[in-house]
Amino acid sequence: MMVRERVQIKKIDNASARRVTFSKRRRGLFKKAEELSVLCDADVAVILFPSNDKLFHYCSSSMEEVLERRSLHSKNIDKLNQPSLELQLVEDTDYANLSKEVAERTLHLRRLRGEELQGLSIEELHQLEKSLEAGLSRVVAKKGEVITNEICHLQDKEEKLMEENDKLRRELLKISKARKQIICDYLSADDGESSDTTKICNSAGTPQDYESSGTSLKLGLPFSGW
Repeated sequence: MMVRERVQIKKIDNASARRVTFSKRRRGLFKKAEELSVLCDADVAVILFPSNDKLFHYCSSSMEEVLERRSLHSKNIDKLNQPSLELQLVEDTDYANLSKEVAERTLHLRRLRGEELQGLSIEELHQLEKSLEAGLSRVVAKKGEVITNEICHLQDKEEKLMEENDKLRRELLKISKARKQIICDYLSADDGESSDTTKICNSAGTPQDYESSGTSLKLGLPFSGW
């Protein structure tokens, strides 16, 4: 099977070959334009001027009507791209109002910082003072709320740490009691139920002794009683 050679898209130097190619491609282009017009119900116009300035054209309807529609469409696009005088006036007015509002708010903020107070009357200064006092009171109230929340958070944290400390102390008492029992069992097994063994077991201390001995258990510190 022969593979169709791909044509390189560049100007054909040979004049005779160029005319033949133009004739074939022109017929194909006009055929595609006709198919596009029929399939898509569109008005299609194609105009070709080869190198010899001879005119070739195809139009699905009337060439004059298509060209006139194209001209009107271009004029409408130009009108849409140019804003109307009324719209321009509205935009200019909006811009002026926004600029004025920005300038007024900027001046108000500067005066709240104690700047540009010259020219203000007593009444205006009084109103400015009231605004500052109201703002300051809101800041103080918010500050108090934040401090209160922080204190509550620290108190909750303290309660949790105390609970953890009590839990560790109880565990420590259990361990000391178990150690005492192991020592007593070991001595009893080695010497029997002698009076010395009984004295040693009784003098080894009780769990209550650890609580009353004044030994404190602190989280994060090694226990000094071991």
